[in-house]
Amino acid sequence: MSDTDVSDGEAGVDGGVRYIGAEERRARLAWRHRLAGAARAGSPEEVAGTLVALHGTDPATVHLAVGARLADPAVTVAETERALYEDRSLVRMHGMRHTVFVFPTALAAVVHASTGLTVAARERASLLKAMAEAGAPDAAWLKEVEESALAALARRGQATAAELASDEPRLRERFVYAAGKSYEGVHTVSTRLLRVLGLEGKVVRGRPLGSWTSSQFRWAVAPPHPELGVAEAQAALLGRWLAVCGPATEDDLKWWTGWKVTDVRRALATIGARAVSLDEGTGYVVAGDTEPVTGPAEPWAALLPALDPTAMGWRERDWYLAPELRPMLFDRSGNVGPTVWWDGRVVGAWAQRRGGEIVWRVLVPGGVGREAEALISAEAERLRGWVGATGVTPRFRTPVERELAG
Repeated sequence: MSDTDVSDGEAGVDGGVRYIGAEERRARLAWRHRLAGAARAGSPEEVAGTLVALHGTDPATVHLAVGARLADPAVTVAETERALYEDRSLVRMHGMRHTVFVFPTALAAVVHASTGLTVAARERASLLKAMAEAGAPDAAWLKEVEESALAALARRGQATAAELASDEPRLRERFVYAAGKSYEGVHTVSTRLLRVLGLEGKVVRGRPLGSWTSSQFRWAVAPPHPELGVAEAQAALLGRWLAVCGPATEDDLKWWTGWKVTDVRRALATIGARAVSLDEGTGYVVAGDTEPVTGPAEPWAALLPALDPTAMGWRERDWYLAPELRPMLFDRSGNVGPTVWWDGRVVGAWAQRRGGEIVWRVLVPGGVGREAEALISAEAERLRGWVGATGVTPRFRTPVERELAG
């Protein structure tokens, strides 16, 4: 990136851009990710609004991530369901990296324009190509089915794919995908079409069929939102994320958004991002965010769920996660499992056993000391207190989580 793309940053003692070390980054994380006790939030909307996005691939993650950050975790399930399914102040939709997230509904237009449009166009083209190769009906037929399905969904309010297929039987049509390839499979029209409509911002995930841990969702018509320009939306999203997760490197930003590097650089320039010096190289913060930040007066502990937005927030993680812990804490696809945090660093893992017991293990050499262990134990009891006997098994399991769960 050239010097003209973003501001040079504020001068440090050596006359260059200001250096932000790992300790200060962990202090920022404590406050801005609402993990320190004094920083905890009062509602799911506050949590999601602060973090910008909560991973929604695993339904339990949303509730567990909220509960870890609420001052009163006893209200986690009821209040999160209220926000998602009654007030609709939060929405579950596709976002960055083709992944399902939970966002503040007010941010839906920004997410859709900044990350969804390009992916949606590619996915629709892929669906039409797959149908053509299988000898299935053409684009006009698919458009007719789509319009009928959306009308049925509007009438019902929320519905499963099976319920929609009872109103529009053509959704049950099946075609062979990738015939002759190792990943050949038979898909229904509804499976692929509803995914495309989700990426296009026309439908969103509704209330699950079971409890808050269920991955079987109903669908709902997406809330209306204004159409934004791509560049405008990308600048807005990157600015929101960088305000809570900065400093971050260009690689961090490219990874988190899923954008091309040219899009990241354009957005950085648009928001007037400031360059800072990190152990990893050049990082960026939003304008006015170069003042030193100190950590909470009291140390803190947290038990964060698999795919938590803090643990998955950056591509370069050495400042909060020792490289030697990664094989134990991540699956082969790069999905993080449940993690134990002490004062801004990942120090271990946790799991739930049958009956609801929360067990944890410190993985760092030499341990963390009695004070840390006492606070971690308190967080484990806090978690068990509101989860109760509800079984929570991560969708993507890691070696140490499997071992702890027994």
